[in-house]
Amino acid sequence: MSGAVFTVGTRGSQLAMTQSRWAAEAVSRAGGIDHELVTVRTEGDVLTGPLSQMGGTGVFATALRSQVLDGRVDLAVHSLKDLPTAPVEGLRIVALPEREDPRDALCARDGLTLAELPEGAAVGTGSPRRVAQLRALRPDLRIVDIRGNVGTRLNRVAPADPGDLDAVVLAASGLKRLGLEGRITEYLDPHVMLPAPGQGALALEVSARLDPSGALMRGLEAVDHLPTRLAVTAERAVLAQLEAGCAAPVGTFARVAGDVLELDVVVANPDGSEVMRRSESVPAPSVEEAEAFGRRIADDLLAQGADRLARLSL
Repeated sequence: MSGAVFTVGTRGSQLAMTQSRWAAEAVSRAGGIDHELVTVRTEGDVLTGPLSQMGGTGVFATALRSQVLDGRVDLAVHSLKDLPTAPVEGLRIVALPEREDPRDALCARDGLTLAELPEGAAVGTGSPRRVAQLRALRPDLRIVDIRGNVGTRLNRVAPADPGDLDAVVLAASGLKRLGLEGRITEYLDPHVMLPAPGQGALALEVSARLDPSGALMRGLEAVDHLPTRLAVTAERAVLAQLEAGCAAPVGTFARVAGDVLELDVVVANPDGSEVMRRSESVPAPSVEEAEAFGRRIADDLLAQGADRLARLSL
């Protein structure tokens, strides 16, 4: 870190830049220091094809993490749902700011909801988790694998040009951060479609060697949000214990309600033919207890055949 300025590594997409700028400004205000954004091109921005065949969404994080490890930037801002659950030696996620809306959102032509889409409607998504749950809910739909930024995906919904899709499913958090919530025709209730572990949350990651008494660390610790940390810790513990990657057909939703931590989990066959659900709650725990809670639920699901169902061992 140079003087009273810290550098923030970010992908170059509009959403990544918006998220990184928001996080950096929050840390700057809390720590009383300025920041600069540094655009980093990642492997996921260059490669084409389904993310599940590229190693999952973790391909977006590797280049950013390398920049932090090499000291070229002081801070990386990640969408938490894109981060593999395994820790990286030399790095530390210091802050998890308050989570944005974790739900999935349907953006459909003519204001349609999921139930109102006509038989055989074409719905775009690049997520095996969403595919499995959509097929379980509406096996008549035609699911189309899509890539690209938020704008590119939205532009594929008829009557826009080229308008080859009836709807797309995106994270509500990204649409809200970009001011595009007006394109949402239905927020998908977690009881209908569970989001990805960590969806809607940002992870602020730094070198493990960062001065613990410095202004940057003070700023980071000030923006950390304990209810968010408890919820996403439980969610990601499920994913880690299942030994499932970011692209696995696994959905989770945890939240602190009063003095209770509630957690819903779904594990699905990729074709949507079978779905396994679990809902449990515990008295509001410590972070370590939240992780143990998530791992226990995952163990119960594994004992019931979750790995076979979701083809996690293939």
